[in-house]
Amino acid sequence: MEETAKQYTFEDSLKSIETENLLDRIFYRPIGYRIALLLAKTPVTPNTITIISIFIGVFAGVLLSPQNIWINIAGFALLVIANILDCVDGQLARLTGIKSPIGRILDGLAGNLWFISIYIAIALRLSADFGAAVAWTAATLSGLSNLIQSNIVDYYKTAHLYFISSAKGSEFETVSSIKAKHSAMPRGINKALYVLYVYYSTIQMFITPQLQKLLARLTAEYGKDIPQNIRNSLRANSSRIMPILNLITFNGRSIALLISVLTQIFWIYLAFEIVVLNIVLVIAIRRYEQSCKMFSR
Repeated sequence: MEETAKQYTFEDSLKSIETENLLDRIFYRPIGYRIALLLAKTPVTPNTITIISIFIGVFAGVLLSPQNIWINIAGFALLVIANILDCVDGQLARLTGIKSPIGRILDGLAGNLWFISIYIAIALRLSADFGAAVAWTAATLSGLSNLIQSNIVDYYKTAHLYFISSAKGSEFETVSSIKAKHSAMPRGINKALYVLYVYYSTIQMFITPQLQKLLARLTAEYGKDIPQNIRNSLRANSSRIMPILNLITFNGRSIALLISVLTQIFWIYLAFEIVVLNIVLVIAIRRYEQSCKMFSR
């Protein structure tokens, strides 16, 4: 048992320390690593952990619906637990090598399902004060904002891994390669879920045209063997934008949600996501695209 534990390090369980924000590094990831070490000795798979996190995260959203601060705090605590498990599934996958495209889709779907539950709870609460039409419209806009924000942040962070090395960025794919994989898959639930990944990736490509041009040029000139000096420059540029991207993560959202829970003013969360985080996203995209344009010259 001691021998198994020594085979793994904390760094082994991370995609890259450079793409982790402060709260992840000091809280979520260290706890996730300890749990992943224990589970690595069992038959439990990363996908099993993801599915458990989905149930816990959705139930957390349900507990935000009652107008009772203590029940709401319990819901927030469960959301934190769900996010710890979300860390565990990825860390366990990296420690054991048990990875799959469906696992990546499930991982992204988990967060979406948590927040759908949260938006429904908030809309139900706000309907009494602002009317159903306003409440549900705001919750829907917040949900769409979350979907796009999370999508782009995930894409930029995966691109950063690709700039570190081809091995680190092995999940970084083009839409055409994703579509080809989908076409080759046999009919079934896996193929149906993979459609979500196709659309998810299409949105990423559409919003980042300059990055696509840069990647196309690099691929045409070097294939996957991009010179290290170019990788270093791209990595350094991406690192400068990473602090902005880190604001648009679960941790940024959870702080706004905690404020809403403690003050019992839940429109704060929707306003934060629709206004503040969308402004931050536009700034991040603009800076990233401008830097890619400079590299493409």
